[in-house]
Amino acid sequence: MRKNISNKLCFILTPIFILFSNIIFSFNEIPNLILVKESQSINIKQVLQKSDINKNTLKAYPTFIKDSNTLKTETTVKTSGKASPKSISEIELYPGGNGLGIKLNTNGVLVVAYSQIEKESKNISSISEKDGIEIGDNILKINNVEINTAEDMMKLINQCEGKEILITISRKGNVIEKSIMPVKSKNGKYKIGLWIRDSTSGVGTLTFYDANTKKFAALGHPVTDEDTGNIMTIKNGEIIKAAIVSVKRGEKGSPGELKGNFVEETVPLGNIINNTECGIFGEASDNIKDLNFNKPLKIGSREELKEGPAEIITTIDDSGPKRYKIQIEKLLYQDKPGPKSMVIKVTDKDLLEKTGGIVQGMSGSPIIQNNKLVGAVTHVLINKPDTGYGIYIEWMLKDSGIID
Repeated sequence: MRKNISNKLCFILTPIFILFSNIIFSFNEIPNLILVKESQSINIKQVLQKSDINKNTLKAYPTFIKDSNTLKTETTVKTSGKASPKSISEIELYPGGNGLGIKLNTNGVLVVAYSQIEKESKNISSISEKDGIEIGDNILKINNVEINTAEDMMKLINQCEGKEILITISRKGNVIEKSIMPVKSKNGKYKIGLWIRDSTSGVGTLTFYDANTKKFAALGHPVTDEDTGNIMTIKNGEIIKAAIVSVKRGEKGSPGELKGNFVEETVPLGNIINNTECGIFGEASDNIKDLNFNKPLKIGSREELKEGPAEIITTIDDSGPKRYKIQIEKLLYQDKPGPKSMVIKVTDKDLLEKTGGIVQGMSGSPIIQNNKLVGAVTHVLINKPDTGYGIYIEWMLKDSGIID
């Protein structure tokens, strides 16, 4: 009898236990990421030996999120983890919002594509591809002679007179060597079948300037090569004044753009030292004071940030930086630094009328909440130009070296 009662109880309680276990498990599996479709394209026709950006009509270079109609998420998980260092509350920075001209020189020359070599009888495939040179490699030396420009490389290849050359390259942080035999082309010059780039330039926005350390930060995302999609390994660079001359308004499926001219190119505002996942960073010159900053602001840590009203400071015409209203819609969990920390939406009627929302060239625009500097604009959704991403300011402070 007891055995029958025990069996009946097991029969009743077992499914209840399984159901309870599944509920517990499901709470532990709550998604904490926003899922967004992304795609990248390579336009080989635009590949040049040097930057293919016209300096008189400059284009910004954010890594845009393409083909995204909506932000898909099932839940929101706010930032958590280690508390910000106490010293962060003592930091005061001048917020930017100023348009910048940005010039970058690669470390050596960057391999962006393979090319055929024209011979008298027929075209042959790239010998560099055959001999192990990869797209995204940085060529540092030829026959132990340092390469700084595309012209340097072409000159050294032609000096070989058909003899084998030793190429030193940097690939994902490793330095390796490859031996290649150049081929004499139809025009009498020796070639190895590569498209290369040695520099790039564009327009972005200053995020902050620290008067104590003379350090600056801009963009909030890395400068990536438009053909390889890789973060550019840079040797050096400069920031200079830029005058915004026109705005292409953003529409669904067509990103907007700030167009500007470099101003006073011979008087740089600072030297670029690092290009990281969180922006470009460097040392400012005394000329940066010509930007006429407003008063410095305290820093808002990740723990202080809240979903709700905020502002961005950005420049869209010759009147200089202005504040515009936005909404911080979601705060995203990040266990390591990156440019997609929060989802933001432009709500300011004036900015929406003039730009349609976030446009190219706005990357780096400071985000302000409760009169504290809390982040910077980094991305726009192609199919929702009023919506995009921002980065937590702490990530930029770390990469700038202002905090550990």
